[in-house]
Amino acid sequence: MDNDIKTLSTETITLLQSLIATQSFSRAEDKTGDLIEQFLQKHGATPQRKKHNIWAKNRHFDPRKPVILLNSHHDTVRPNLGYTRDPFSADIVDGKLYGLGSNDAGGALTCLLATFLYFFDQQDLPFSLLYAASAEEEISGHDGIELILPEFGKVDFGIVGEPTQMQMAIAEKGLMVLDGTAHGRSGHAAREEGESALYIAMDDIAWIRSHQFPQTSELLGPVKMSVTVIKAGSQHNVVPDLCEFTVDVRVNECYTLEEVLAEMQGNVQSELKPRSLRMRSSIISPGHPLVKAGLALGRDYYGSPTTSDKALMPFPTLKMGPGDSARSHSADEFIYVSEIESGIEIYINLLKKLYETLG
Repeated sequence: MDNDIKTLSTETITLLQSLIATQSFSRAEDKTGDLIEQFLQKHGATPQRKKHNIWAKNRHFDPRKPVILLNSHHDTVRPNLGYTRDPFSADIVDGKLYGLGSNDAGGALTCLLATFLYFFDQQDLPFSLLYAASAEEEISGHDGIELILPEFGKVDFGIVGEPTQMQMAIAEKGLMVLDGTAHGRSGHAAREEGESALYIAMDDIAWIRSHQFPQTSELLGPVKMSVTVIKAGSQHNVVPDLCEFTVDVRVNECYTLEEVLAEMQGNVQSELKPRSLRMRSSIISPGHPLVKAGLALGRDYYGSPTTSDKALMPFPTLKMGPGDSARSHSADEFIYVSEIESGIEIYINLLKKLYETLG
């Protein structure tokens, strides 16, 4: 590790500890936004801000060159009840940095920031860099990355920082949450009266549970539908006339969200209403120069079943970052200090390898 990267690693870990110690639940990320803004200013950048989103360009930014976005989020979920440690303590114990948001996605956020600063002053780069620390990722909010994408101008491709053990998630399943409503007729449970909305919903849920969409993705597998919430009835002796349920639908790149919704609605009696059609499946080609640069460094690629801000970006993106997705949202969340150190090196070497390709 050269001295510049060593210094950046030390400063990055200190910044991450400060971010962990500062509450940043979705829609309340103002104080962590302040920390990131101040850190960029300290290193000579001129950050811009919109609500709780912070972004900056490298010193010799040239929009005529390929523009690469380095993005991760600084909001967190709320700590679950299983925590045995203070979620805001930011302690380092046995090489583990503990705290809420350390793994998801503070490690990636700060490693990408260190990478941005490593290249910040360099002249004659064959690309331009744009760093963005965005808000509301954990709730897919409209005031996160989606709010500031129009501010960026041209972006050719990007890296979205999420915990992937520094492997390359080139594809990601789309997400559609459906609110299902079955309508029946109320009646007395002791007589042959009414039509149970609960039974209608059960038939529909049985179809959802057993149906398989024929096209399976090599990277993302099949479309997956899961009923996760159900509510019906108020009295034991009344046939319910209404049953509401929720369906979590994960869509591969073989289908649009609209196609999946149309097939589902055509086969169930319940009314299905999508909460959003924004979180679409996305893929960057295995032949893209960024992916090829990662392969040259010994990184593997895969398809991710989870959804991130990658779904909202209208240009090719690679999801990649230090940490392990299995630790996200878990009690006593942590990231290894060594993962941060190696993450910075891998990100920097990835862009250096890309430099060889584009230069």
